[in-house]
Amino acid sequence: MQTLSAYAKINWALNITGRREDGYHLLDMLMQTIDLRDDLAVEPADGLSLTVNGAPAGEENLILRAANALNRYAGSANGARLSLTKRIPAQAGLGGGSADCALALRALNGLWSLGLSNEELLRLGERLGADVPFCLTGGLARVSGIGEHIAAVANAPEIPLVLVTPGGGLSTAEVFSLWDGGGWPTVELDTRALAAAVVRRDLAEVDRLCANALTAPALSLMPEIGELLERLRALGAGAAFMTGSGSTVVGAFADIAAARAAAERLPGAILTKTLAELPRQALSNGNFA
Repeated sequence: MQTLSAYAKINWALNITGRREDGYHLLDMLMQTIDLRDDLAVEPADGLSLTVNGAPAGEENLILRAANALNRYAGSANGARLSLTKRIPAQAGLGGGSADCALALRALNGLWSLGLSNEELLRLGERLGADVPFCLTGGLARVSGIGEHIAAVANAPEIPLVLVTPGGGLSTAEVFSLWDGGGWPTVELDTRALAAAVVRRDLAEVDRLCANALTAPALSLMPEIGELLERLRALGAGAAFMTGSGSTVVGAFADIAAARAAAERLPGAILTKTLAELPRQALSNGNFA
């Protein structure tokens, strides 16, 4: 058995620039990997099974969908016993399911000796979820299209973060559906300038430039998001924003001591940090020899 880690992400910003005929939204985002992870234990088996925190998972779980997609692509019927320990909050805008899916693609590619290239994994990941290609790549990146266009940003920094997920999360589909209904404020977003501010760790400029088109519809469903944004700023966050489709709010701090002090004042807060790159083991296919 081998245990590997799947890392969450944040959106420093997110804009919706259009919608394709097939219903997929076109996005413009600045994303970064963070040091919050799920653990996936993988071992050979005759059949395919998955437990999540000790309980059997449903067939729609993204890990099982990744395994089935690999088997279809390879024209095989490989098996594995998979056990996921969840730490990334669900329905939070942190990409937990996508991170798990990306890790499963890499791990099973190794376990089953399929030899798929990174490009092949990226194409499979794109079909499974908009955030999966980024979770396969990691680091700090400008992401566009439906998530398949990824432009890495060099010199990504580590920045202390405080995360709070109010109300047990929000349905991504519901938030996007509300946005589709129209009537929400237009978002102006310069991802290049925002990326430069993140690299400089200029949190005041980050706070000025970061924007999320989904914040307004998410706020209409969960006003606590706005209250937490104000609270994070009052507790010293240099930048505060909602990630993805919510409901997680993020406070970025100048130093770890300030972040820790703020986290101690917020029930359920998670103290973490951005990562300069995806850890090496998450970029590997595992060692199953």
